[in-house]
Amino acid sequence: LKLILGLARHRTFELLRWSSTSSVAAMARGVIRHLKRMFAPSHWMLDKLKGRWAPKPSSGPHKMRECLPLIVMLRERLKYALTYREVKMIVMQRLIQVDGKVRTDMFYPAGFMDVVQIEKTKENFRLLYDTKGRFSLHKISKEESTYKLCRVKKVFKGPKGTPYCITHDGRTLRYPDPDVKTNDSVRVEIPSGKMLDYVKFETGNTAMISGGNNTGRVGIIQHRERHPGSFEIVHLKDAAGHTFATRLQNVFVIGKGTKPWISLPKGGGIKLSIIEDRAAKMAKAGR
Repeated sequence: LKLILGLARHRTFELLRWSSTSSVAAMARGVIRHLKRMFAPSHWMLDKLKGRWAPKPSSGPHKMRECLPLIVMLRERLKYALTYREVKMIVMQRLIQVDGKVRTDMFYPAGFMDVVQIEKTKENFRLLYDTKGRFSLHKISKEESTYKLCRVKKVFKGPKGTPYCITHDGRTLRYPDPDVKTNDSVRVEIPSGKMLDYVKFETGNTAMISGGNNTGRVGIIQHRERHPGSFEIVHLKDAAGHTFATRLQNVFVIGKGTKPWISLPKGGGIKLSIIEDRAAKMAKAGR
C-alpha cells in the first residue's frame, strides 16, 4: 500500500511540474526587437550574404513590411553612408526630415507618399513605388515638397459629434470636407497638417496601385465591381492602353481626370512586359 501511495504521489508531482513548465513556455516574452535578413521584405533589396541581421523598423505610421527605414534609405539607396555608425551620425545631427519633422531614429518607418527632406544637400524626395513593387526615391521640387496626398481609410464622428477622418499614414484630420468619404484622397499641407483639397474615388480619375501584383502601376479608373461581403475589384487602364484589376484597398487616387497631382517616377507607372524590359536594358547597355 505504501508503495502504491508513493508512486501516486510521485506521478501527481510529475504532472504538476509538467503543467507549470508548459504554461511558462507558452508565456509571451515581450516585443521582438530583431529581424533576420532572410525574412526582411524583399523590396528592401538587402544582400543575402552580407550579414545575418536586418534593421527592424520602429513602430510608426506605416506597417513593417510596407515601409522603408531611414537606415536602408541612407545606406542602401542614397549611399550617403557606408555603415550603421555613419547613418547614426547623420540622423543625430538632425539632418533628415520626414513630412516636415526631424527624425533622429534611424529605424523610423517612412512609407508610401512620405516626403523626405535633406536640408544640407537641398534635396527633396517623395516615396513612391516603381512598377516592380519597390520603393522609388522620386526627386521632387521645393514647391511640391510642401504637400502630400493621403488616402482616407475611415470617416466617423468623435466626441460631441466632431467629424474626423483617418488617413493611410496614421493622421487624424478634424472637420474634413463633408463630401470626403472612405477611399477618397486628400491633399495635406505638410507644415500645418491642414487639408487643402480632395479628390473623389470615381470613374475617370487617375490612381496608383499601392499593393498586390500591380504595385506601382498608374491608370485611369474604369469600373468598380461590388461584392458585398467579399473584396471589391477595381478595373483600371494605363496610358499604354493595358487594362488590369486589383482590390479596392490597393487603389490610391492621385489626381482628377487624367492629370495627377504629383509628379510620377521614371516610366510614368506603365509596366513593361518581360521582352520590353529586356530590350530597354539592352539599349541602355548599348548592345
